[in-house]
Amino acid sequence: MKNILPPIQERLDNLLLSLQDLRLLSNRGIGNEIGFYIFDYDPEHEPLVQQHVSRLKRQLADSPNNLKVEEINLYHVILEILQGRRVLEKAFDLEATKGSAVLSKTIFPLVRAAQVVDHIQKKLSGQEQLVFLTGVGASWPLLRSHTILNNLHPVLDLTPLVMFFPGSYDGQELRLFNTFKDDNYYRAFPLIPRQERIL
Repeated sequence: MKNILPPIQERLDNLLLSLQDLRLLSNRGIGNEIGFYIFDYDPEHEPLVQQHVSRLKRQLADSPNNLKVEEINLYHVILEILQGRRVLEKAFDLEATKGSAVLSKTIFPLVRAAQVVDHIQKKLSGQEQLVFLTGVGASWPLLRSHTILNNLHPVLDLTPLVMFFPGSYDGQELRLFNTFKDDNYYRAFPLIPRQERIL
């Protein structure tokens, strides 16, 4: 009897082949649009996806094409920006004493989309063949994914990007955690779309 994988595992297993597709890597076959892709998944699968992203990076590096993949974790970017401004410890103290809502309001001016994208650009060497964008859920509500993607267009005009999104994306609407509507975003392509199984 054939083992039937859970839908999320099946989709994750299909990522390796999709990410080695030369059309994706060269931004061909998608018209004149920038090669931005979204892999959406239910939020409860975050630990599984994180483990798989680490494995994927090793597999792609060891592949015959020896692909150079850069992972940008948005939550880590926020921490690095606060560390660079020497306010990270103060931010931790503020959250502990005043709560996360006060913290978000206080540090929001330091982590606007322009600053975040500038920080990301400095992390890129220009040699990347593929960029993974992770940490989307952990960086909410400070960062909105559609705003980051819009601001990344000029930076990654030739390099394909895959955003790992804990929520749903139907090719138009981003819904973080399957609950919060981020905004309509038409310029990314669903990577390995979900297939509703008919029983």
